[in-house]
Amino acid sequence: MPHLSHNIDHVAIRFDHDQAVANAGMIATATLAGRLGIEKLADDKVTVGFRPGRKLLTLVDALVAGGDCIDDVDVLRAGAASRILDHDVVAASTVGTWLRQLTFGHVRQLDHVTEQALGRAWASGAGPDDTVLTIDIDSTICEVHGYAKQGATFGYTKVRGLHPLVATRADTGEILHVRTRKGSANTGRGAARFVRETIGRVRRAGATGPIVLRADAGFWSRKVIAACVDHGVAFSITVTRQKVITDAIDAIDEGDWVDIDYTDSGRAQVAETTWAGHRLIVRRTELDADVPQLFAGWRHHAFTTNRDGDPVALDADHRAHAVVELAIRDLKHGAGLTHMPSGIFTANAAWTVAATLAPNLIRWAQLLATDGPVTIRTAATFRRRLLALPGRLVRSARRWTLKLPTRWPWADTFTVMLLRLRALPTIA
Repeated sequence: MPHLSHNIDHVAIRFDHDQAVANAGMIATATLAGRLGIEKLADDKVTVGFRPGRKLLTLVDALVAGGDCIDDVDVLRAGAASRILDHDVVAASTVGTWLRQLTFGHVRQLDHVTEQALGRAWASGAGPDDTVLTIDIDSTICEVHGYAKQGATFGYTKVRGLHPLVATRADTGEILHVRTRKGSANTGRGAARFVRETIGRVRRAGATGPIVLRADAGFWSRKVIAACVDHGVAFSITVTRQKVITDAIDAIDEGDWVDIDYTDSGRAQVAETTWAGHRLIVRRTELDADVPQLFAGWRHHAFTTNRDGDPVALDADHRAHAVVELAIRDLKHGAGLTHMPSGIFTANAAWTVAATLAPNLIRWAQLLATDGPVTIRTAATFRRRLLALPGRLVRSARRWTLKLPTRWPWADTFTVMLLRLRALPTIA
């Protein structure tokens, strides 16, 4: 039995502290957004609504704080939270009205804003510069409920929703490009154009080195390959088991297969052949006979590529394409894309574009906070350790101070990050 003075039932509750800040750590991401000039970018590029920049940043900051619906914007209006942001905070109803006013052309204007923000972040030190940039593309289903959502239909997953395309940067998980599609869209629908747009975006953003594009079998098509070849981009794309592929695999000589590391209860081998003038690298796996298995014998996994190098190393790199799922996880469960809030398709498309800025701000803050190698934390971890800080604003000698908890385990990390972000020049 705790001492009477420490009984939590005796702790009074009052929501009356005007200087309290629930997510005080957001002063760091707000500082970065201000240095990148995102508000002015939106004001200059988006041609609907009065001062669209503050509406966009209000939505983005709500998503950075962990919101997943428009009403979560109100967390920025509680206590003194709005004072640690670099923009005016508007009401949730204003954000919703603005989103519903956007057309397809306005969504493309938001695309331009996110592209410019990417270029500015990369120019500030977060970019790949002349090193190899690996781009992973994939699609994901954003589930919706009800019958009033435009474009929301059942697709191959038997889930009602929308079906956006996503391009990510493999080493950091940044969202490079996104395109919202209706739920019944085939995985590869619009993929060739999406690839061309993504390559153009990263080149304009400052990626001057070699580019490698990785994708799964849903994006295997001659048009996607042509888009890569036309732009001088190396590709690594999984192929499906069509007859031309199985015939090519069957023609591989048994002496050409090379053993690679695999589970103790089975074995794996890699070999290569050609298809349509490009390399076709095949990995086959087999479990031991005494291990329960659904399919007996060798199982083949093939991808086509125009890259040079050892097929074993290329196979390992191609399988690393799975990291795209981690970036999509952060986009959906760490930046609000678990929920499409509007019944209007273009409003949801704009919401999706805005949602890409939230995880990108989190990643750019980490990349720009140190000069050495960076361990990219997930959005959830970053938010829990460095953003969801309880704070209190106090004023003394005409100077505001943000009081944060003593003995916070990651206080030094936060302090260094904020100092480095404040040292960045403001881009007008």
